[in-house]
Amino acid sequence: MSDAIVHVSDASFEQDVLGSEIPVLVDFWAAWCGPCKMIAPVLDELAKEYEGKIKISKMDVDANKETPAKFNIRGIPTLMIFKGGNAEGTKVGALTKAQLKEFIESSL
Repeated sequence: MSDAIVHVSDASFEQDVLGSEIPVLVDFWAAWCGPCKMIAPVLDELAKEYEGKIKISKMDVDANKETPAKFNIRGIPTLMIFKGGNAEGTKVGALTKAQLKEFIESSL
């Protein structure tokens, strides 16, 4: 996991995600989730590629119950882009790097 990825919690979500000056992609994941592990290195690469344009963060759904419930997260990985404090887009499942880039580009 690189320094480019920010780990957020229920406690820091409002400040780190909703209060961010730039769009934030949140990866709702869990340690036991295979597809979550598959996209982790890709998110790492994209966090470096898009540094300064979008913040990529991860939220462990097992350690943080409040926020995933608030956004009706039912399957993981769920990727949500927040912009100006609002959820702008959602994708569920392991995406390819090309699909992730397209998802990110749509919100920039």
